[in-house]
Amino acid sequence: MCVCVCLCVCVAICLLLSGHVGASLELELLQMTHSHRPSSVPGARGPLCKVFFLCVRLFLRFWLTAEWETDPSFWNDQARRTLEDALKLRPRVHRAKNIILFLGDGMGVSTVSAARILRGQMEGHSGEETVLAMDSFPYLALSKTYSVDKQVADSASTATAYHCGVKANSKTVGVSAKAVAYECNSTFGNEVYSVLHRAKAQGKSVGIVTTTRVQHASPAAAYAHSVSRSWYSDSDLPSAARRQGCTDISTQLVTNTDIDVILGGGRMYMTPKGTPDPEYPSSSSRKGDRKDKKNLIEVWLNARKDRKAQYVWNKEQFNAVDVKTTDCLMGLFEPKDMRFEVFRNRTRDPSIVDMTETAIQILSKNPKGFFLFVEGGRIDHGHHDGIAKLALTETVMFDRAVQRAAELTKESETLTVVTADHSHVFTFGGNTPRGNSIFVDEEYMQQAAVPLDAETHGGEDVAIYAKGPMAHLFHGVKEQHYIAHALAYAACLDPYTHCPPRPLHSGTHTHSLSALLISLTTLIWLILR
Repeated sequence: MCVCVCLCVCVAICLLLSGHVGASLELELLQMTHSHRPSSVPGARGPLCKVFFLCVRLFLRFWLTAEWETDPSFWNDQARRTLEDALKLRPRVHRAKNIILFLGDGMGVSTVSAARILRGQMEGHSGEETVLAMDSFPYLALSKTYSVDKQVADSASTATAYHCGVKANSKTVGVSAKAVAYECNSTFGNEVYSVLHRAKAQGKSVGIVTTTRVQHASPAAAYAHSVSRSWYSDSDLPSAARRQGCTDISTQLVTNTDIDVILGGGRMYMTPKGTPDPEYPSSSSRKGDRKDKKNLIEVWLNARKDRKAQYVWNKEQFNAVDVKTTDCLMGLFEPKDMRFEVFRNRTRDPSIVDMTETAIQILSKNPKGFFLFVEGGRIDHGHHDGIAKLALTETVMFDRAVQRAAELTKESETLTVVTADHSHVFTFGGNTPRGNSIFVDEEYMQQAAVPLDAETHGGEDVAIYAKGPMAHLFHGVKEQHYIAHALAYAACLDPYTHCPPRPLHSGTHTHSLSALLISLTTLIWLILR
């Protein structure tokens, strides 16, 4: 038995060294070998048996995969099936009832590729062959992310582009490029309006989900008009801006557009200065931040007294929400940004998957449809910190939210778009073997050619993935602001009036068809009398 175990451990070590063991199995093996201690107690060989069977699994997986992939028929058959699927692809040319816009903040193509490998390795595979949920979308385009004033853009100007349909200046949200960053007076008359705002104006339900604060630049451009992305609360407003009539982003969150579902972090910007945080009551840095003494959570609830609205701040309350009877939901789960998925307290904070699911369940009750914006915002923060594990784990969870949304909606009536606002300078390379662990070490900070306080954005194009009605509009290389126009056209939102036809199964068409059949039947009956 000892000889077999030693042999299998040697095989496993060889596979580890050659890079053919997934990250999760690698960890499992190391935990088992480290936990083994010689003992005379009966059953002490249990860990060795586990190591033995794990080694067998690893060896068979590697051997079978290697055998399959050396046979040309494996690749030919795979490509043939893909070709057959491509030949069957037909665009859905009718109007979209619902729109879901997924935004991976900082999710460049290299991030998607690395997250794909990570997800596969988390599932015990080599990783490269894994198919993410977004990978399965049939239509793909590239988005040019520069802003009016910057070659490499920030999350504010890009958010204005994909939400509102115009390119803008860095640091500004929801205003055109005529507005100048930090100059309050340049706001007025230069406001631009998002697809979310236009969807609400036409009777659809609308929502925002983010893993950052809900006042963050990416969601803010959906509802706010501000020459500074950093004016989260009135405490952040310069006195001159306050005198000139500018309002903070949190105030605009609850007053500009009637948003039905708001889920993320950022509760400290919503309550009077000095208000203890419910989760961290003794923390002075997490207390309420508002000088005007307003409780904007109560403002939001009071404006919805005639509807079934709720506010929650922890997972227990969130899980207790009855989506069937809830019309409006605000959930603010952290004082500022939500925690990285790696550090998330699973008993206190919901995941991006949880929030996406609940948002769709509430919004989809509207017969006119809905618009939902979902941001995986901390992908960007993980990259800025230079820690791959943080960014890539966020990306994997973001993709799981994309998958969950697909399970909860019908592709025939929901246009789903996944994209990024900008890329990062993150990359991976070298002559690494197949199945090489995507992490050098879980807490490893990547090397930088020019060491800075924080890693920077990348300026290359980012991907747009699309499926559902009018998804074929996303093809080729497009300017980033085109995204908002394609979304608006697909759902027949302002300014587009010459729109795609309604689907054949829509209520109007069904009633017309029924009336026609009844008329024809009556006519035939009269002729044959």
